[in-house]
Amino acid sequence: MNLSELNDLDINNIANWPMPARVAIIGVVFIAVLGLGYWFDIKDQGVRLEKAEQKETQLRQTFEARAKKAANLAAYEQQLAEMKESFGAMLRQLPNKTEVAELLVDISQTGLAAGLEFELFKPQNEVPREFYAELPISIRVKGDYHEFGNFISGIAALPRIVTVHNIKMEPNDQGELTMDILAKTYRYMDEEEEGVVQ
Repeated sequence: MNLSELNDLDINNIANWPMPARVAIIGVVFIAVLGLGYWFDIKDQGVRLEKAEQKETQLRQTFEARAKKAANLAAYEQQLAEMKESFGAMLRQLPNKTEVAELLVDISQTGLAAGLEFELFKPQNEVPREFYAELPISIRVKGDYHEFGNFISGIAALPRIVTVHNIKMEPNDQGELTMDILAKTYRYMDEEEEGVVQ
């Protein structure tokens, strides 16, 4: 089939065209149908499939994380029980209202036992927190490094929680060392006091 025969083909009479021309037209129509089918249907399915695969991956990761947690549930419950017990032990280290005065005496006696001379021992107003109250104490003592060290380690050895903040040491006019600290002790607030704070 040559080019002049192609010009003589009648589009309305395709059935009488030569076999190669009919095969070519059928091929073009077939490719066009496939292209349109891909464009209007398969392409969107590919995008939906990709999104579904991403969602499947996310769900699988979520499932695996939850499965690990579920597998370790007994260990988590045991850890929680240990934490509650530890928290209870720490709460027992906080004095109640009646024990705070004794604790203040213990702190001052610890300083005297270390050989320090108190220039200032001033408990300040309590600062209420969530379930406890903080009692800051401004302390100024005179002594030497070893006495300061003994005092701090003596405070750390007390059966109640006392923290030391803002430590400042400097020589005074007489050539002795002066140490200023802010000691904080804590007391447990009962439920009635907690209600007042909240």
